[in-house]
Amino acid sequence: MRAAYIMKTGGPEVIQVGELPTPSVGPGQALVQIAAASVNPIDTYLRSGVVAMALPQPYIPGCDLAGTVTAVGEGVTRVRVGQRVWASNQGLLGRQGTFAEFAVVDEPWLHAIPDGVSDATAAGAALVGITAHLGLFRAARLQPGDWVYVSGGTGGVGSMVVQMAKAAGAKVATTVGSPAKVDLARELGADCVMNYKNESVADVLMKVTEGRGVDVWYETQREPDFLTLIPTMARRGRIVVMAGRQAQPVFPVGPFYTRDLSLFGFAMFNASPAEQQACATSINEWLQQGKVKVVVGKTFALEEAAAAHRLQEENTLGKAGTLIGKIIVQVSPGR
Repeated sequence: MRAAYIMKTGGPEVIQVGELPTPSVGPGQALVQIAAASVNPIDTYLRSGVVAMALPQPYIPGCDLAGTVTAVGEGVTRVRVGQRVWASNQGLLGRQGTFAEFAVVDEPWLHAIPDGVSDATAAGAALVGITAHLGLFRAARLQPGDWVYVSGGTGGVGSMVVQMAKAAGAKVATTVGSPAKVDLARELGADCVMNYKNESVADVLMKVTEGRGVDVWYETQREPDFLTLIPTMARRGRIVVMAGRQAQPVFPVGPFYTRDLSLFGFAMFNASPAEQQACATSINEWLQQGKVKVVVGKTFALEEAAAAHRLQEENTLGKAGTLIGKIIVQVSPGR
């Protein structure tokens, strides 16, 4: 099979594309012919060695996939040959990734693709959708009518947070960095969109919430500004962080505890298959209803895997601002 892979960690240039053996399906697994994969920041961190995990050699990067089941192992009952499926949590903790024509996936990580949903949409919604869902509902216990603030409302996770919060009956404020992103965030359903380059986020949040403050702050950036945003929280508000491995920000303890606030941190790949399946059920329902959409910023062929990683890295670490939405790697024509 054709695959993008690395033999050592390093920059995007270490990614090779060539022939590797097609994996064999084992008990409790399914072989998926991949149509589309997507790129996430964690993919670049693993490839570069910034995040240290045991990697097989050669190592195929990629967490997300959408494709069709071509074979199943003994004991598989949730999926069948010929079924369109999506998955995340690949390429992690010793598992091979998704930048390849085929992948073997443990059955619990697989989810059916709803009718009318494209492969690119399913792949693009996978990791970011599960991440957004875990933060909003498992961690922050989002309620209808809550005010949610999420940074980067047109990014991969941020755009999912905006749409899922609206689908659940919440009100959403978000920040972006350009006029084009302002328009897109409004299209996604945000009630309040701020350009952080020329607006005071704290002042606007207090104004739109009529001085009450926000109930849920979902932080997607790598350097959270607790000093600015904790004073904008409503009493018993919930703060969610899921990025910034090296961050050590100043934390204002007084304003935090006197407002009865809670702080939740989580890594998506620590969630159990059952927890992720619960997320997938909601994601599939909202995708089919059109309440959640995937913004695709750029599509690459498998042969361009290094360029796809470079674009993600430039925007995640370099703050280039040249990407709006998800990066999709089209492995085969698909649907």
